[in-house]
Amino acid sequence: MATSEDVCNEVVKNSPENCVVKLEATENKGSEPSDLQQILEFLQKNNYKETLELFKKEARLTENDQGPEVKVENGCCENSNSLVSYTSDSDPSIYDDAYLSLRTFIETSSDMHRCELSCILYPVFVHMYLELVFNGHEKKAKEFFERFRSSQEEYYQQDIQNLSFVTKVEHIAHSPILEEYRGNKFTIRMLRDSYNRLKRFMKEKSLNSLMSIVDDHLIVDVFDGAPRSKQQLDGASGAMFGDVAKEVNKGKIFYGLLKEPDICIQLDEDDEEPMQNEDGKSSKKRKPKRDPLLMKKSKNDPNAPPLNRIPLPELKDIDKIEKAKAYREATKRVNLGPDNLPSICFHTILNSHQGVSSVEISEDSSMLASGFADSEIRVWSLTRNKLRSIKPPNELELIDKECDDVAERIMDDRTACDSIRLHGHCGPVYSTAFSQDRNHLISGSEDGTVRLWSLQTWTNTVAYKGHLFPVWDVSFCAHGRYFASASNDRTARLWATDHIQPLRIFSGHLADVDCVCFHPNSNYVVTGSTDRTVRLWDIHNGSCVRIMTGHKGSVHSLTFSPDGKYLASAGSDKEIILWDISNGEMVANLKGHRDTVYSLAFSREGSILASGGRDNCVKLWNVSKIFADQDSEMGYSSSLITDSKQYEIGSYPTKQTIVLSVHFTRRNLLYASGPFVRADQ
Repeated sequence: MATSEDVCNEVVKNSPENCVVKLEATENKGSEPSDLQQILEFLQKNNYKETLELFKKEARLTENDQGPEVKVENGCCENSNSLVSYTSDSDPSIYDDAYLSLRTFIETSSDMHRCELSCILYPVFVHMYLELVFNGHEKKAKEFFERFRSSQEEYYQQDIQNLSFVTKVEHIAHSPILEEYRGNKFTIRMLRDSYNRLKRFMKEKSLNSLMSIVDDHLIVDVFDGAPRSKQQLDGASGAMFGDVAKEVNKGKIFYGLLKEPDICIQLDEDDEEPMQNEDGKSSKKRKPKRDPLLMKKSKNDPNAPPLNRIPLPELKDIDKIEKAKAYREATKRVNLGPDNLPSICFHTILNSHQGVSSVEISEDSSMLASGFADSEIRVWSLTRNKLRSIKPPNELELIDKECDDVAERIMDDRTACDSIRLHGHCGPVYSTAFSQDRNHLISGSEDGTVRLWSLQTWTNTVAYKGHLFPVWDVSFCAHGRYFASASNDRTARLWATDHIQPLRIFSGHLADVDCVCFHPNSNYVVTGSTDRTVRLWDIHNGSCVRIMTGHKGSVHSLTFSPDGKYLASAGSDKEIILWDISNGEMVANLKGHRDTVYSLAFSREGSILASGGRDNCVKLWNVSKIFADQDSEMGYSSSLITDSKQYEIGSYPTKQTIVLSVHFTRRNLLYASGPFVRADQ
C-alpha cells in the first residue's frame, strides 16, 4: 500500500512559500506572450517574490525583463486576445437588426431545430452588448440591453443584472464577471444539421458581426443523431457558461465501494438477559460467540477502485469494534418504502438569538453540532450518555494502561454535561463535520480558516489556513484522516489531519463553491457552486472527471447514494436533481419544495431520499422507484424523469423551523434539525 506521504509528494501547493509554476519546453517556448504577462502580473501583484524569481528562471527571462510589452488604453489591456476580438468598426445600429434577425430565424425554424438553436440567443446577446460597450457606443449599448434583456431565460437574469453594471469601456478591465467572460467560452451542444442551418443563415444574410461572435466566443459541440427535446434541453441548461462537451464526461469512474475488511471478532450479547436457575440464582454468562454476519467476506465490486489507489489509514482495533457494532445495528434496520415510511425525530434549536448557521449530526447519531453567527460552536449529546472530557495528566498517570476498559477510565465523570461550547473562530461558523470515529470535529468559518477540534479534550488543536475568503462547507472522509473544504475563493481543498497544508486544490468553478461531499469510497470529492454546476474531482490526481449542468440556481446540498452510483444535489432553484455519476447524465428532476433546499440524505439502504429546506418542510422521495424506472427505459432520451408527484411519498411541514439537516440513523429513523424562527425575524 502507498504510504501516507504519497499524496502529499505529488501536490504543488498554492501558497506564497510553495507556489511553483512549471513551464514545459516546447518549440514555442511555453505559453503565449499574453499568458506569460498575466502570470508575471499576478505574481507581482500578490508579492510572491520567491515564486516570481523561480518563474523567471524557468522562463529564461532576464532580471529586468518583464515579459512582452502590453499596451494599455482606457484601463483595458489590449494585448488580451479576448478583448481584441471585441474591436469592431461596424455601424452600431446593425446589432439590433442582426439580433432581431437571428431571433426571427430561430422562431420560424421547425420544432426539431428551434429548441437546439434557441440556446445561442443568450451568449450572442451578452457578447453583442460587450462589443458595443468596448467600442464606445454606450448609448446604443444601453438601448440594445434594455430591448432584449427581458427575453432571456429566467435563470440568466442574475448574471444579466451583474452585466448591467458594465456600461463603460473602463469597466471591462475591472469587472469580476467580465474576467470570467474573457477567460471562458460559452459551450453549446448542437445537432450537426441545426448548426449547418445556422451557418448557412448567417452567410446568406452577411451577418459578419454575428459570425465573429460565434467563432471567437462560443464553443459549438456538434453531434450526430436524434435531436434533443425541449424537456432535455431545459433540464441540462442553466450553467453560467452553457453546456458541457460530451467528451468531458467520458472518463472511467470507480464508483463502486471498497471491499470491507474481514472483521472476525467476538461481541458480547449485551441484549440477552442473564438466565436464572431454579434456585433463583443467575447462571454463568454465555460465552461470547462469533457473529456469522461479521464473518461473511464482502464481495469484490468490479466498479470499485484498487485498495491502494490512495493511501487510507489502517483500521485500529477500536475501529474494528465500532464497525462490528455498526454491522450488528444494521441487522435491526427497518426496510423503508412507500408502505413503510420512517419515523421522524425533529431536534429544534430554540432561543437561537445569535443565529444558527449550520447543523450537523454524527454518523452514529449520538451527537449534534451547530455553528452560530457569533462564531460559537455548540455540541449536544443525543443519547443518555453525557459528554465528557479526558482526566488531567496527573490522574492519567495513575491509570493501568493494560486494562480492558482503559478507554472508559480515562474519561472524567466530573465533567459530564449535556452540551459543550467551543470557541476559536472570529466569524460566523458556516459548517461543521464529525469524523467517523467521533474523536474530532472540523469547522469552517467566515474568517477563512478550517479548525480541527478534539472531542476528547474539547479544544482546538489545529487551524488550517489556505483559503482566501470565507469557508462555506466542510466534509470528513468516511475512512478518516482526510477532509475537504469549500470556499468563497472559488476553490475546494483536500486536507489531511496530519498536514497543515492542503494536499489538493480543486480549481475550476467560476463562482463560490458552496458545498462539498466525499464519495463513499473516499476516492472522489463532489462540489456544488454558485455557477450552477456540480463537479466531481478525482483525489488521486486532482482532476475534474465530471461536470454536471442542470441547476438554475446555486447548489447548496449534495449527497451520494449508499452504493456510490447516484448523486443527489439541490439548492436555491428549489429542485432536487439525481445524477448517474457513471456517465454524468441526469436521471430525475424532482420539484416540490417552495424555497431553497439545504439538506439531503439517503436512507441507509438507499430506497428513500429525504430533503429539507427553507420552506420549513421535510419531504420524502421514493428513489428506488426512480432508479427502477430509469433502468427499465432504453437510452437517455427516454429516461429523464420529471413527474415529481408520483415519487413524492411524504411531506411533513414544521410550524416555523427551517430544516438545516436531515439524517438517517443506522436503523433508519429519520433525524431532522434546525432553528425555530419567529414570524417577526
